Amino acid sequence: MISQWRVLAAHADFRRLFAGGSVSQLGSTVTSVALPLTAVLLLDASPLQMGLLGAAGFLPHLVLGLPAGVWVDRWPYRRVLVLTDLIRAVALAAVPVLAALGLLQIWQLAVIAVVTGTCSVFSAIAEGSFLPDLVPRGELLAANSAIAIRNSVASTSGTALGGLLVQLLTAPVAIILDAVSYLGSAVCVARIRVPGHRSAPARERRFLRDIGEGIRVVFGRPELRALTTSATIGALAGQLQAVVVMLFLVRDLQLAPALIGILLAVSGVAGIAGAAVGVPITRRLGHGPAYIAGTLVSSLAGVVLALAGGPLPLVLAVVVTARLLQGWGPTLYGINQQTLRQTLIPTDLLPRAQATWRFLVFGMQPVGALLGGVLGSFVGLRGTLVAGSVIMLAGTVVAWLSPLRSLRELPDQPASAAGASDLDTSGTDSGATGPGVTGSGVTGSGVTGSGVTGSGVTGSGVTGSGLAADGRASSV
Repeated sequence: MISQWRVLAAHADFRRLFAGGSVSQLGSTVTSVALPLTAVLLLDASPLQMGLLGAAGFLPHLVLGLPAGVWVDRWPYRRVLVLTDLIRAVALAAVPVLAALGLLQIWQLAVIAVVTGTCSVFSAIAEGSFLPDLVPRGELLAANSAIAIRNSVASTSGTALGGLLVQLLTAPVAIILDAVSYLGSAVCVARIRVPGHRSAPARERRFLRDIGEGIRVVFGRPELRALTTSATIGALAGQLQAVVVMLFLVRDLQLAPALIGILLAVSGVAGIAGAAVGVPITRRLGHGPAYIAGTLVSSLAGVVLALAGGPLPLVLAVVVTARLLQGWGPTLYGINQQTLRQTLIPTDLLPRAQATWRFLVFGMQPVGALLGGVLGSFVGLRGTLVAGSVIMLAGTVVAWLSPLRSLRELPDQPASAAGASDLDTSGTDSGATGPGVTGSGVTGSGVTGSGVTGSGVTGSGVTGSGLAADGRASSV
Protein backbone atom coordinates (compact mmCIF):
# COMPACT_ATOMS: atom_id res chain seq x y z
CA MET A 1 0.00 0.00 0.00
CA ILE A 2 3.09 2.24 0.04
CA SER A 3 2.60 3.40 -3.56
CA GLN A 4 -0.97 4.52 -2.87
CA TRP A 5 0.08 6.73 0.00
CA ARG A 6 3.11 8.06 -1.83
CA VAL A 7 0.94 9.42 -4.61
CA LEU A 8 -1.27 11.10 -2.01
CA ALA A 9 1.70 12.63 -0.24
CA ALA A 10 3.25 13.92 -3.44
CA HIS A 11 0.28 15.73 -5.01
CA ALA A 12 -1.69 18.32 -3.00
CA ASP A 13 -4.52 18.74 -5.51
CA PHE A 14 -5.05 15.00 -5.64
CA ARG A 15 -5.27 15.02 -1.84
CA ARG A 16 -8.03 17.62 -2.05
CA LEU A 17 -9.96 15.56 -4.59
CA PHE A 18 -9.37 12.50 -2.43
CA ALA A 19 -10.58 14.28 0.73
CA GLY A 20 -13.73 15.59 -0.92
CA GLY A 21 -14.54 12.15 -2.21
CA SER A 22 -13.90 10.61 1.21
CA VAL A 23 -16.46 12.85 2.90
CA SER A 24 -19.00 12.35 0.14
CA GLN A 25 -18.46 8.59 -0.01
CA LEU A 26 -19.25 8.14 3.65
CA GLY A 27 -22.52 10.02 3.35
CA SER A 28 -23.47 8.34 0.10
CA THR A 29 -22.87 4.89 1.53
CA VAL A 30 -25.18 5.72 4.42
CA THR A 31 -27.81 6.70 1.85
CA SER A 32 -27.25 3.47 -0.07
CA VAL A 33 -28.62 1.72 3.02
CA ALA A 34 -31.11 4.35 4.15
CA LEU A 35 -32.82 5.11 0.85
CA PRO A 36 -33.94 1.58 -0.06
CA LEU A 37 -34.91 0.99 3.57
CA THR A 38 -37.03 4.13 3.34
CA ALA A 39 -38.78 2.61 0.34
CA VAL A 40 -39.12 -0.86 1.89
CA LEU A 41 -39.94 -0.03 5.51
CA LEU A 42 -41.68 3.35 5.31
CA LEU A 43 -43.38 3.12 1.92
CA ASP A 44 -43.79 -0.69 1.70
CA ALA A 45 -42.31 -0.82 -1.81
CA SER A 46 -42.88 -3.86 -4.02
CA PRO A 47 -40.13 -5.55 -6.08
CA LEU A 48 -41.40 -3.77 -9.20
CA GLN A 49 -41.34 -0.40 -7.43
CA MET A 50 -37.79 -1.06 -6.27
CA GLY A 51 -36.89 -1.84 -9.87
CA LEU A 52 -38.44 1.42 -11.07
CA LEU A 53 -36.62 3.32 -8.33
CA GLY A 54 -33.32 1.80 -9.39
CA ALA A 55 -34.04 2.56 -13.05
CA ALA A 56 -34.83 6.19 -12.23
CA GLY A 57 -31.37 6.81 -10.86
CA PHE A 58 -29.62 5.41 -13.90
CA LEU A 59 -31.97 6.80 -16.55
CA PRO A 60 -29.91 10.03 -16.84
CA HIS A 61 -26.91 7.96 -17.93
CA LEU A 62 -28.96 6.66 -20.84
CA VAL A 63 -30.50 10.01 -21.79
CA LEU A 64 -27.60 12.36 -21.09
CA GLY A 65 -24.60 10.06 -21.29
CA LEU A 66 -23.39 11.11 -24.75
CA PRO A 67 -24.11 14.87 -24.72
CA ALA A 68 -22.78 15.24 -21.16
CA GLY A 69 -19.30 14.34 -22.33
CA VAL A 70 -19.32 17.09 -24.94
CA TRP A 71 -20.57 19.64 -22.41
CA VAL A 72 -18.07 18.67 -19.73
CA ASP A 73 -15.33 18.86 -22.36
CA ARG A 74 -16.09 22.59 -22.65
CA TRP A 75 -16.30 23.44 -18.92
CA PRO A 76 -13.71 23.54 -16.12
CA TYR A 77 -13.81 20.18 -14.36
CA ARG A 78 -13.53 21.76 -10.92
CA ARG A 79 -16.63 23.87 -11.50
CA VAL A 80 -18.63 20.86 -12.67
CA LEU A 81 -17.71 18.90 -9.53
CA VAL A 82 -18.59 21.72 -7.12
CA LEU A 83 -21.91 22.52 -8.80
CA THR A 84 -23.06 18.90 -8.92
CA ASP A 85 -22.14 18.44 -5.24
CA LEU A 86 -24.30 21.40 -4.25
CA ILE A 87 -27.30 20.26 -6.30
CA ARG A 88 -27.17 16.76 -4.80
CA ALA A 89 -26.99 18.19 -1.30
CA VAL A 90 -30.23 20.10 -1.85
CA ALA A 91 -31.99 17.14 -3.51
CA LEU A 92 -31.16 14.67 -0.75
CA ALA A 93 -32.11 17.13 1.98
CA ALA A 94 -35.65 17.00 0.59
CA VAL A 95 -36.10 13.36 1.70
CA PRO A 96 -36.17 13.93 5.48
CA VAL A 97 -38.17 17.14 5.01
CA LEU A 98 -40.88 15.38 3.00
CA ALA A 99 -40.90 12.46 5.44
CA ALA A 100 -41.30 14.81 8.42
CA LEU A 101 -44.27 16.46 6.70
CA GLY A 102 -45.84 13.08 5.97
CA LEU A 103 -45.70 13.73 2.22
CA LEU A 104 -43.00 11.30 1.10
CA GLN A 105 -43.99 8.92 -1.71
CA ILE A 106 -42.20 6.51 -4.02
CA TRP A 107 -42.48 8.82 -7.01
CA GLN A 108 -40.71 11.57 -5.06
CA LEU A 109 -37.82 9.23 -4.31
CA ALA A 110 -37.69 8.47 -8.04
CA VAL A 111 -37.51 12.18 -8.91
CA ILE A 112 -34.71 12.69 -6.39
CA ALA A 113 -32.96 9.67 -7.91
CA VAL A 114 -33.18 11.28 -11.36
CA VAL A 115 -31.75 14.57 -10.07
CA THR A 116 -28.85 12.96 -8.23
CA GLY A 117 -28.27 10.53 -11.08
CA THR A 118 -28.04 13.44 -13.52
CA CYS A 119 -25.45 15.12 -11.32
CA SER A 120 -23.52 11.86 -11.11
CA VAL A 121 -23.31 11.67 -14.91
CA PHE A 122 -21.57 15.03 -15.09
CA SER A 123 -19.43 14.65 -11.97
CA ALA A 124 -18.16 11.19 -12.89
CA ILE A 125 -17.10 12.34 -16.35
CA ALA A 126 -15.40 15.39 -14.86
CA GLU A 127 -13.57 13.50 -12.13
CA GLY A 128 -12.43 10.67 -14.36
CA SER A 129 -11.05 13.22 -16.82
CA PHE A 130 -9.59 15.37 -14.03
CA LEU A 131 -7.45 12.69 -12.39
CA PRO A 132 -4.82 12.48 -15.18
CA ASP A 133 -4.33 16.24 -14.74
CA LEU A 134 -3.55 15.82 -11.05
CA VAL A 135 -1.12 12.87 -11.05
CA PRO A 136 1.54 11.70 -13.54
CA ARG A 137 0.64 8.97 -16.01
CA GLY A 138 2.84 6.39 -14.32
CA GLU A 139 1.05 6.88 -10.99
CA LEU A 140 -2.55 6.44 -12.20
CA LEU A 141 -2.83 2.81 -11.04
CA ALA A 142 -1.65 3.81 -7.56
CA ALA A 143 -4.03 6.79 -7.52
CA ASN A 144 -6.99 4.65 -8.59
CA SER A 145 -6.02 2.06 -5.99
CA ALA A 146 -5.94 4.76 -3.30
CA ILE A 147 -9.42 5.88 -4.36
CA ALA A 148 -10.64 2.28 -4.19
CA ILE A 149 -9.25 1.90 -0.66
CA ARG A 150 -10.90 5.16 0.34
CA ASN A 151 -14.25 4.08 -1.01
CA SER A 152 -14.00 0.65 0.56
CA VAL A 153 -13.29 2.24 3.93
CA ALA A 154 -16.31 4.49 3.41
CA SER A 155 -18.37 1.47 2.39
CA THR A 156 -17.32 -0.46 5.47
CA SER A 157 -18.07 2.33 7.92
CA GLY A 158 -20.94 3.88 6.00
CA THR A 159 -23.06 0.77 5.62
CA ALA A 160 -22.67 -0.14 9.28
CA LEU A 161 -23.37 3.45 10.29
CA GLY A 162 -26.31 3.60 7.90
CA GLY A 163 -27.94 0.53 9.41
CA LEU A 164 -27.42 1.86 12.91
CA LEU A 165 -28.80 5.31 12.06
CA VAL A 166 -31.86 3.77 10.43
CA GLN A 167 -32.41 1.66 13.53
CA LEU A 168 -32.08 4.66 15.88
CA LEU A 169 -33.30 7.65 13.87
CA THR A 170 -35.38 6.24 10.95
CA ALA A 171 -34.22 5.93 7.35
CA PRO A 172 -35.14 9.42 6.05
CA VAL A 173 -33.28 11.17 8.87
CA ALA A 174 -30.15 9.13 8.14
CA ILE A 175 -30.04 10.61 4.63
CA ILE A 176 -29.28 14.04 6.12
CA LEU A 177 -25.69 12.87 6.57
CA ASP A 178 -25.31 12.44 2.82
CA ALA A 179 -26.63 15.93 2.10
CA VAL A 180 -24.08 17.39 4.52
CA SER A 181 -21.31 15.25 3.02
CA TYR A 182 -21.84 16.76 -0.42
CA LEU A 183 -21.39 20.22 1.05
CA GLY A 184 -18.10 19.10 2.58
CA SER A 185 -17.01 17.64 -0.74
CA ALA A 186 -17.79 20.89 -2.55
CA VAL A 187 -15.56 22.80 -0.13
CA CYS A 188 -12.63 20.41 -0.65
CA VAL A 189 -12.90 20.35 -4.44
CA ALA A 190 -13.20 24.14 -4.63
CA ARG A 191 -9.70 24.36 -3.11
CA ILE A 192 -8.09 22.45 -5.99
CA ARG A 193 -5.76 24.85 -7.76
CA VAL A 194 -5.98 23.28 -11.21
CA PRO A 195 -9.35 24.07 -12.85
CA GLY A 196 -9.03 21.19 -15.29
CA HIS A 197 -10.14 23.35 -18.17
CA ARG A 198 -8.65 22.81 -21.58
CA SER A 199 -9.02 25.38 -24.32
CA ALA A 200 -11.12 24.24 -27.24
CA PRO A 201 -9.18 23.19 -30.35
CA ALA A 202 -8.78 25.71 -33.10
CA ARG A 203 -11.23 23.87 -35.29
CA GLU A 204 -14.91 24.57 -34.96
CA ARG A 205 -16.51 22.46 -32.22
CA ARG A 206 -19.53 20.55 -33.51
CA PHE A 207 -21.78 18.74 -31.12
CA LEU A 208 -22.54 15.61 -33.17
CA ARG A 209 -19.00 15.30 -34.47
CA ASP A 210 -17.64 15.42 -30.93
CA ILE A 211 -20.05 12.66 -29.88
CA GLY A 212 -18.94 10.61 -32.89
CA GLU A 213 -15.30 10.93 -31.88
CA GLY A 214 -16.09 9.51 -28.47
CA ILE A 215 -17.85 6.53 -30.02
CA ARG A 216 -14.96 5.82 -32.40
CA VAL A 217 -12.47 5.88 -29.55
CA VAL A 218 -14.46 3.37 -27.48
CA PHE A 219 -14.58 0.85 -30.32
CA GLY A 220 -11.14 1.61 -31.73
CA ARG A 221 -9.40 -1.60 -30.64
CA PRO A 222 -10.55 -5.15 -29.93
CA GLU A 223 -9.30 -4.90 -26.33
CA LEU A 224 -11.46 -1.85 -25.73
CA ARG A 225 -14.46 -3.32 -27.49
CA ALA A 226 -14.21 -6.37 -25.24
CA LEU A 227 -13.79 -4.20 -22.15
CA THR A 228 -16.87 -2.18 -23.07
CA THR A 229 -18.97 -5.24 -23.90
CA SER A 230 -17.95 -7.08 -20.73
CA ALA A 231 -18.66 -4.05 -18.57
CA THR A 232 -22.03 -3.44 -20.22
CA ILE A 233 -23.13 -7.01 -19.58
CA GLY A 234 -21.90 -6.74 -16.00
CA ALA A 235 -23.78 -3.49 -15.47
CA LEU A 236 -27.07 -5.04 -16.57
CA ALA A 237 -26.55 -8.13 -14.44
CA GLY A 238 -25.35 -6.23 -11.39
CA GLN A 239 -28.27 -3.84 -11.36
CA LEU A 240 -30.66 -6.74 -11.93
CA GLN A 241 -29.36 -8.21 -8.68
CA ALA A 242 -29.03 -4.92 -6.84
CA VAL A 243 -32.70 -3.98 -6.87
CA VAL A 244 -33.66 -7.17 -5.02
CA VAL A 245 -30.79 -7.41 -2.52
CA MET A 246 -32.41 -5.27 0.16
CA LEU A 247 -35.76 -7.00 -0.29
CA PHE A 248 -34.03 -10.37 0.02
CA LEU A 249 -32.23 -9.40 3.23
CA VAL A 250 -35.30 -7.83 4.84
CA ARG A 251 -38.13 -10.12 3.71
CA ASP A 252 -36.60 -13.50 2.93
CA LEU A 253 -33.86 -13.53 5.56
CA GLN A 254 -35.76 -11.26 8.02
CA LEU A 255 -32.65 -9.39 9.14
CA ALA A 256 -32.81 -6.18 11.21
CA PRO A 257 -31.58 -2.90 9.64
CA ALA A 258 -28.59 -2.60 12.00
CA LEU A 259 -27.46 -6.15 11.17
CA ILE A 260 -27.97 -5.51 7.46
CA GLY A 261 -25.69 -2.50 7.67
CA ILE A 262 -22.97 -4.53 9.37
CA LEU A 263 -23.25 -7.37 6.85
CA LEU A 264 -23.13 -5.03 3.89
CA ALA A 265 -20.04 -3.39 5.37
CA VAL A 266 -18.19 -6.69 4.90
CA SER A 267 -17.80 -5.93 1.20
CA GLY A 268 -16.05 -2.73 2.20
CA VAL A 269 -13.53 -4.70 4.25
CA ALA A 270 -12.90 -6.98 1.28
CA GLY A 271 -12.63 -3.93 -0.95
CA ILE A 272 -9.93 -2.46 1.27
CA ALA A 273 -7.95 -5.68 1.03
CA GLY A 274 -8.56 -5.92 -2.70
CA ALA A 275 -7.38 -2.38 -3.33
CA ALA A 276 -4.36 -2.84 -1.07
CA VAL A 277 -3.16 -5.90 -2.98
CA GLY A 278 -4.55 -4.78 -6.33
CA VAL A 279 -1.31 -3.17 -7.46
CA PRO A 280 0.96 -6.19 -6.74
CA ILE A 281 -1.63 -8.61 -8.16
CA THR A 282 -1.86 -6.55 -11.33
CA ARG A 283 1.92 -6.44 -11.63
CA ARG A 284 2.00 -10.23 -11.36
CA LEU A 285 -0.95 -11.07 -13.63
CA GLY A 286 -1.06 -8.06 -15.93
CA HIS A 287 -3.87 -5.54 -16.38
CA GLY A 288 -6.10 -7.63 -18.65
CA PRO A 289 -5.91 -10.91 -16.69
CA ALA A 290 -6.42 -9.05 -13.40
CA TYR A 291 -9.56 -7.44 -14.82
CA ILE A 292 -10.88 -10.83 -15.95
CA ALA A 293 -10.14 -12.39 -12.55
CA GLY A 294 -12.07 -9.62 -10.82
CA THR A 295 -15.14 -10.13 -13.01
CA LEU A 296 -15.07 -13.88 -12.37
CA VAL A 297 -14.99 -13.42 -8.60
CA SER A 298 -17.82 -10.89 -8.81
CA SER A 299 -20.05 -13.24 -10.80
CA LEU A 300 -19.98 -15.78 -7.95
CA ALA A 301 -21.38 -13.41 -5.32
CA GLY A 302 -25.05 -13.56 -6.37
CA VAL A 303 -25.13 -17.36 -6.46
CA VAL A 304 -23.60 -17.58 -3.00
CA LEU A 305 -26.04 -15.01 -1.59
CA ALA A 306 -28.99 -16.93 -3.04
CA LEU A 307 -27.94 -19.97 -0.97
CA ALA A 308 -28.49 -18.12 2.32
CA GLY A 309 -31.08 -19.70 4.60
CA GLY A 310 -31.59 -21.84 7.68
CA PRO A 311 -30.30 -21.02 11.17
CA LEU A 312 -29.07 -17.48 11.73
CA PRO A 313 -25.37 -18.45 12.09
CA LEU A 314 -25.50 -20.22 8.73
CA VAL A 315 -27.30 -17.27 7.14
CA LEU A 316 -24.66 -14.90 8.44
CA ALA A 317 -21.81 -17.10 7.20
CA VAL A 318 -23.25 -17.30 3.68
CA VAL A 319 -24.05 -13.59 3.47
CA VAL A 320 -20.57 -12.67 4.72
CA THR A 321 -18.99 -14.93 2.09
CA ALA A 322 -21.08 -13.34 -0.65
CA ARG A 323 -20.14 -9.86 0.53
CA LEU A 324 -16.44 -10.75 0.61
CA LEU A 325 -16.65 -11.86 -3.01
CA GLN A 326 -18.62 -8.75 -3.90
CA GLY A 327 -16.11 -6.47 -2.25
CA TRP A 328 -12.88 -7.96 -3.53
CA GLY A 329 -13.78 -8.82 -7.13
CA PRO A 330 -15.17 -5.45 -8.26
CA THR A 331 -12.30 -3.59 -6.63
CA LEU A 332 -9.74 -5.63 -8.55
CA TYR A 333 -11.44 -5.23 -11.91
CA GLY A 334 -12.40 -1.63 -11.18
CA ILE A 335 -8.91 -0.26 -10.63
CA ASN A 336 -7.62 -2.03 -13.74
CA GLN A 337 -10.52 -0.98 -15.91
CA GLN A 338 -10.13 2.60 -14.74
CA THR A 339 -6.39 2.63 -15.34
CA LEU A 340 -6.69 1.07 -18.80
CA ARG A 341 -9.13 3.75 -19.91
CA GLN A 342 -7.24 6.66 -18.39
CA THR A 343 -3.93 5.46 -19.79
CA LEU A 344 -4.87 4.47 -23.32
CA ILE A 345 -7.08 7.38 -24.30
CA PRO A 346 -5.67 10.66 -25.60
CA THR A 347 -6.05 13.33 -22.95
CA ASP A 348 -8.07 15.71 -25.09
CA LEU A 349 -10.64 12.99 -25.85
CA LEU A 350 -11.14 11.83 -22.27
CA PRO A 351 -14.51 13.48 -21.54
CA ARG A 352 -16.14 12.49 -24.83
CA ALA A 353 -14.86 8.92 -24.74
CA GLN A 354 -15.78 8.52 -21.10
CA ALA A 355 -19.27 9.81 -21.83
CA THR A 356 -19.70 7.16 -24.51
CA TRP A 357 -18.52 4.51 -22.08
CA ARG A 358 -20.95 5.67 -19.42
CA PHE A 359 -23.78 5.86 -21.93
CA LEU A 360 -23.26 2.25 -22.93
CA VAL A 361 -22.44 0.80 -19.51
CA PHE A 362 -24.68 2.86 -17.26
CA GLY A 363 -27.38 2.96 -19.91
CA MET A 364 -27.93 -0.75 -19.39
CA GLN A 365 -28.59 -0.28 -15.69
CA PRO A 366 -32.16 1.00 -16.04
CA VAL A 367 -32.81 -2.07 -18.18
CA GLY A 368 -31.24 -4.28 -15.53
CA ALA A 369 -33.20 -2.59 -12.75
CA LEU A 370 -36.52 -3.03 -14.53
CA LEU A 371 -35.68 -6.62 -15.47
CA GLY A 372 -34.70 -7.32 -11.87
CA GLY A 373 -37.98 -5.93 -10.61
CA VAL A 374 -39.98 -8.04 -13.05
CA LEU A 375 -37.98 -11.21 -12.36
CA GLY A 376 -38.24 -10.60 -8.62
CA SER A 377 -42.02 -10.46 -8.94
CA PHE A 378 -42.36 -13.60 -11.07
CA VAL A 379 -39.46 -15.97 -10.32
CA GLY A 380 -38.61 -14.84 -6.79
CA LEU A 381 -35.69 -13.04 -5.24
CA ARG A 382 -33.32 -16.02 -5.12
CA GLY A 383 -33.92 -16.85 -8.76
CA THR A 384 -33.20 -13.25 -9.69
CA LEU A 385 -29.86 -13.31 -7.87
CA VAL A 386 -28.83 -16.50 -9.69
CA ALA A 387 -29.94 -15.13 -13.06
CA GLY A 388 -27.81 -12.04 -12.52
CA SER A 389 -24.74 -14.15 -11.78
CA VAL A 390 -25.22 -16.22 -14.93
CA ILE A 391 -25.48 -13.09 -17.07
CA MET A 392 -22.44 -11.59 -15.32
CA LEU A 393 -20.43 -14.73 -16.07
CA ALA A 394 -21.20 -14.22 -19.77
CA GLY A 395 -19.39 -10.89 -19.54
CA THR A 396 -16.38 -12.64 -18.05
CA VAL A 397 -16.37 -15.08 -20.97
CA VAL A 398 -16.42 -12.18 -23.45
CA ALA A 399 -13.36 -10.67 -21.78
CA TRP A 400 -11.57 -14.04 -21.63
CA LEU A 401 -12.06 -14.69 -25.35
CA SER A 402 -10.62 -11.28 -26.27
CA PRO A 403 -7.07 -9.86 -26.42
CA LEU A 404 -7.60 -8.66 -22.85
CA ARG A 405 -6.43 -12.10 -21.77
CA SER A 406 -2.91 -11.30 -22.98
CA LEU A 407 -2.87 -7.55 -22.26
CA ARG A 408 -0.33 -7.40 -19.45
CA GLU A 409 1.57 -4.16 -20.00
CA LEU A 410 0.36 -0.70 -20.95
CA PRO A 411 1.95 1.22 -23.84
CA ASP A 412 4.44 3.90 -22.91
CA GLN A 413 2.44 6.67 -24.58
CA PRO A 414 -1.26 7.15 -25.35
CA ALA A 415 -2.48 7.62 -28.88
CA SER A 416 -2.59 11.08 -30.33
CA ALA A 417 -5.97 12.70 -30.69
CA ALA A 418 -5.68 12.60 -34.43
CA GLY A 419 -4.74 8.95 -34.48
CA ALA A 420 -7.56 8.07 -32.16
CA SER A 421 -10.15 9.80 -34.28
CA ASP A 422 -9.14 7.85 -37.34
CA LEU A 423 -9.10 4.41 -35.78
CA ASP A 424 -10.35 1.57 -37.91
CA THR A 425 -13.37 0.01 -36.23
CA SER A 426 -12.29 -3.44 -37.39
CA GLY A 427 -9.76 -3.39 -34.61
CA THR A 428 -6.83 -2.35 -36.79
CA ASP A 429 -4.88 0.49 -35.33
CA SER A 430 -4.08 3.36 -37.72
CA GLY A 431 -0.84 4.36 -36.16
CA ALA A 432 -2.26 4.87 -32.71
CA THR A 433 -1.00 3.09 -29.65
CA GLY A 434 -4.41 2.26 -28.38
CA PRO A 435 -7.03 4.71 -27.27
CA GLY A 436 -9.47 3.72 -24.61
CA VAL A 437 -12.20 5.14 -22.54
CA THR A 438 -11.54 7.05 -19.41
CA GLY A 439 -13.32 7.89 -16.27
CA SER A 440 -15.53 5.89 -14.06
CA GLY A 441 -17.90 3.65 -15.72
CA VAL A 442 -20.27 1.02 -12.87
CA THR A 443 -19.25 0.80 -9.79
CA GLY A 444 -21.50 1.07 -10.23
CA SER A 445 -22.96 -1.61 -11.67
CA GLY A 446 -21.39 0.69 -12.86
CA VAL A 447 -22.15 1.27 -10.16
CA THR A 448 -20.61 1.89 -7.09
CA GLY A 449 -18.68 0.39 -4.51
CA SER A 450 -21.04 -0.27 -1.73
CA GLY A 451 -22.92 -2.99 -3.51
CA VAL A 452 -25.87 -2.24 -1.34
CA THR A 453 -28.93 -1.42 -3.31
CA GLY A 454 -28.71 -0.03 -6.74
CA SER A 455 -31.21 2.58 -5.73
CA GLY A 456 -29.89 4.98 -8.24
CA VAL A 457 -29.64 7.86 -5.84
CA THR A 458 -26.11 7.01 -4.86
CA GLY A 459 -25.24 4.86 -7.77
CA SER A 460 -24.60 1.86 -5.62
CA GLY A 461 -25.20 -1.60 -6.86
CA VAL A 462 -24.25 -5.17 -6.46
CA THR A 463 -21.47 -4.86 -8.98
CA GLY A 464 -19.96 -1.68 -7.62
CA SER A 465 -16.27 -1.56 -7.95
CA GLY A 466 -15.52 0.28 -4.82
CA LEU A 467 -14.43 3.25 -6.89
CA ALA A 468 -17.43 5.24 -5.76
CA ALA A 469 -20.69 4.83 -4.01
CA ASP A 470 -21.99 8.12 -5.28
CA GLY A 471 -21.31 7.34 -8.87
CA ARG A 472 -18.52 9.89 -9.06
CA ALA A 473 -15.89 7.35 -9.97
CA SER A 474 -17.73 4.22 -10.09
CA SER A 475 -16.88 1.44 -12.36
CA VAL A 476 -18.66 -1.60 -13.54
